[in-house]
Amino acid sequence: MKRFRKKTAFPTIDPDEVFLDSRNLPLFDTQQFEGQLERPIAKHVLYLFIGVFLLVWLIFLGKIFNLQINQGQNFAERSERNTLRRASLPPQRGVIYDRRGVELAWNDPERTYRAEPGIGSVVGYLGFPGETNPDSANLDPRELVGRDGAERVFNEILHGQTGIRIEEVNVNNEVQTEYLLRPPRDGENITLSIDARLQEKLYDIIKSLAEERGFSGGAAVLLDVKTGELYALVSYPEYDSNVITRGDDREAITRFLTDPQKPFLNRAVAGLYTPGSIVKPIIAIGALNEGAIDPATEILSTGALTLPNPFFPDQSSIFRDWKAHGLVNIRRALAVSSDVYFYEIGGGFENQKGLGINNIDKYARLFGLGESTGINWPSEEIGNIPTPDWKAKTFPDDPVWRIGNTYHTAIGQYGFQVTPLQMARMVGAIATDGALVTPTVLAASTTPIHQPARDLNSLISPGFFQIVREGMRLAVTEGTAQRLNISKVAIAAKTGTAELGASKTNVNSWVIGFFPYEAPRYAFAVVMERVSSGDTVRAALIIRQLIDWLSENAPEYFMTNDF
Repeated sequence: MKRFRKKTAFPTIDPDEVFLDSRNLPLFDTQQFEGQLERPIAKHVLYLFIGVFLLVWLIFLGKIFNLQINQGQNFAERSERNTLRRASLPPQRGVIYDRRGVELAWNDPERTYRAEPGIGSVVGYLGFPGETNPDSANLDPRELVGRDGAERVFNEILHGQTGIRIEEVNVNNEVQTEYLLRPPRDGENITLSIDARLQEKLYDIIKSLAEERGFSGGAAVLLDVKTGELYALVSYPEYDSNVITRGDDREAITRFLTDPQKPFLNRAVAGLYTPGSIVKPIIAIGALNEGAIDPATEILSTGALTLPNPFFPDQSSIFRDWKAHGLVNIRRALAVSSDVYFYEIGGGFENQKGLGINNIDKYARLFGLGESTGINWPSEEIGNIPTPDWKAKTFPDDPVWRIGNTYHTAIGQYGFQVTPLQMARMVGAIATDGALVTPTVLAASTTPIHQPARDLNSLISPGFFQIVREGMRLAVTEGTAQRLNISKVAIAAKTGTAELGASKTNVNSWVIGFFPYEAPRYAFAVVMERVSSGDTVRAALIIRQLIDWLSENAPEYFMTNDF
C-alpha cells in the first residue's frame, strides 16, 4: 500500500504534459492527434499477436505435411493420370425481331429461323468460325458464330460472353472435378428495321416473275428517306438459314453451294449491275447545275446521233436512241428516257455543251456511286464509274478515251456498275433535295437516327431537284413507267434497261423511284437480272404488285406521317 500510495502521490510527468494547460488545449488539432499522448502497446496485446501468428504457422505446416507426406503419393499418381482443360460455356444467343416485333431468329433450343422465304439473306446463318473467317480471332473453334447477314454484323451483341469452366479429366476423358471460372452472359436481343411482311412479299413477287420469264435473279430495296431504315432488302434466290445453320442436310447444303444462280450472293448489297437509264437523273442534275442546259433547253431526237469517224472519213459513228422522240426538254427527256438527249448533255454535240466525263464522275460520286453506302454489311460492293484512268488500266491495248465512251457512260452503259442499295440511296437524295442518308438495318426505335452522310443542298439548287422529280413523275403519268400510274398513291419513277455484252441479246431491267410524291418517305430500287432483250415484262411490275398488296394489307405505308 505504501508503494501504491507513493506511486500515486508522485506520478511521473511526461514531457509533453508540461506544455498542456487549459489555455492552449482548445487550439490543438485533434484530427491530427495534437494534444493526445502516445503510449506504448500493452504487452498482453503483443503476446496475443505472436500467439495468433504461431497458430496460423502451425496450421499451415500441418496442411503442408498432410499434402506432401500423407497424401503426396496419391496426388502424384492423380497428376499423372488426370489433366486440366478449359471448357467453353456458350451463352444464350439474342433474339432477332423485325420492326413489328415478329421473331426472325430465336432459340428453341437450337438456333431457329422464320421459315418463310425471303428472310435468309437478311438474318444470315451460324457456323463455326473457320480459318478464313475474318472474325475468327480469339474464338473457340467449336462455337457457333454469325457467318452472314445480321447474325454476322451484330454477332458481338447477339452472342454475349462465353463462360469458362475448368475441368479435371482422367485418362478416360471422364470429368473428375470442375470449377466455374466465369459464368456465361447471354446475348442481347436486336430489332431490325425490316418489315417481314414486305420482305417476304417482295421475295415472292420477284421469285414468281423470275420463274415465269426466265430472269436469273433479282433484288429489291425499300428505304426510308428520312431515317435511312431499310424496310426491305431482298435478294433472289437465297439459301435456307435453318438448313445451313443445322448443317445436317448435306445434300441440300451442296445444292446451295453449287447452284449457278449464287444464292449466297446478297444481290441487293453485293450484286453489281450495269444501271442503264436509271443514272439519267444524276446526269440531268449535273447538267442543270453546271449550266450546260436550262429547264427549257430542247434537243431533237430523230432516233440516233451521228458523228463523223475521225479515222475513217467515209464512215460515221452512230449512237442510237431506243426510238425517235422529237424535240424534248429535260422533264420530257426523263419521262421518255431519250438517249440522244443524254448523249448530248453528257458529252456535248455541235453547239450543245456537255458535262464531260470528269463532271459525270463528280456528280455520280456526289450521289454515292462508286463508294460504300456506310451500311457495314458483309461483302458490300462499291461498283465502278467509267473514267479515262479506269479505261487505261482495264484496256491497256486500247487506252484512249473517246467521245463515244462518254456518251455511253451518260446513259449508264460501258463500264458503269452499281448496286441496288446505292440506287435506292441515290433516288432518296433526289426525293429529299439532297439528303444522302446512311442505310441501316436496325430499327430507329433501338438506335439513334444518324444525320445524313452527305447533304447536297449546299452544292445543288433545290430547284434542280424539283425539276428532276417532275420529270420522274411525268415518266409515271405519260412515259416509260406508266405501269405505276395508279390512284392509290402518287409515285415518281425512272425505268432502265441495261444491255449486257457485245451481242446485247440479254438485259437487266431496272426501276427506281419514291412515294408518296407530294411528301416523299420511301425510296425503292428493283433490278431483275439477265433476261432476253425481247421480253417486255420489266421490273416496274414488281413495284406495281407490291403497291397493290400494300393498299390491301399495309395502307399505313401511304400515309405521310410516322407510324
